[in-house]
Amino acid sequence: MSKDIYKKIAKEVIKTEIISLKKLTNVLDVNFKKAVEAILNCKRGKVILSGVGKSGIIAKKISSTLASVGTPSFFVDASSCSHGDLGQISSNDILILISNSGESSELKNIIQFSNRNKNITLIGIVSKKNSLLYKASDIKILLPEVKEAGPGGIVPTSSTIVQLAIGDAIAIATMKQKKFGQKDFKKFHPSGSLGSKLKTVEDLMLTGGKIPFINENSNMKSALRFISKKKLGVLVVRNSKKNTTGIVTDGQIRRFNEKKGDLQKLKVKDVMTKNPISVNSDMLAAKALSLMNSNKITLLCVHKTKKNRQTIGVVHIHNILASNIQ
Repeated sequence: MSKDIYKKIAKEVIKTEIISLKKLTNVLDVNFKKAVEAILNCKRGKVILSGVGKSGIIAKKISSTLASVGTPSFFVDASSCSHGDLGQISSNDILILISNSGESSELKNIIQFSNRNKNITLIGIVSKKNSLLYKASDIKILLPEVKEAGPGGIVPTSSTIVQLAIGDAIAIATMKQKKFGQKDFKKFHPSGSLGSKLKTVEDLMLTGGKIPFINENSNMKSALRFISKKKLGVLVVRNSKKNTTGIVTDGQIRRFNEKKGDLQKLKVKDVMTKNPISVNSDMLAAKALSLMNSNKITLLCVHKTKKNRQTIGVVHIHNILASNIQ
């Protein structure tokens, strides 16, 4: 089989699934809103998802997505529910069952259990209106009947894409309503490349005694000893009111010494660069790195809100690069 044939098959699959997603946008109704609001109002219970086969895999992914954007959620294996795992479902829970046919035998025990407990809200995501799941659900999300990709339409493809899309839509809707932002998202993604991208300057900055502060009226002889001791190649200069007024780098000292000769008798304020760049503590570290590169500097002062002269930390380019931020 030639590469062109493979490409043609791939395009046919993707086009079939795109058509299915377009159908989904046309069937969204008030039940979608009810589902989102039920999840948002679930304060005393849990949000639980379940499904069978491929639908179960989709349910697990949706549960993971909900949890990552601020809605505590977990997946329950439908088959295991017939052997004791029904105990994980209790009053005030939101139970979301996903099934293409809505007639999977493994779901029947879960449906019966939830219907017997009137304090459990059952949300059914299903494609068959006459199915057991659709009829038993408190909130019914009816998915469009779609054409599966591939010969004979026997492989769950378009149907699972549609299930995944509606789950993502629910997750993002709840996320936006909760005003779940970048800082919140970062809490649940501390590791990996995503965690690195979301790190802020505050996560990496040096604070307290690690900040190389020096008074602007100190003599340069003291400054030379201090810059060697701190080993950052830079000093942050402050006045008597603890406001940052300048910065001194070892490279700057060498260049000044070459031009002016002995500078040990001078004061720090005579040598410093005034008004150093200071960034807000919530700036993304990746943006701070870009700022350093564009200005050809290795350290930034850090402040809170609009108090840019009150340095609360410093971030060195080595701190950023050590966190695998590029």
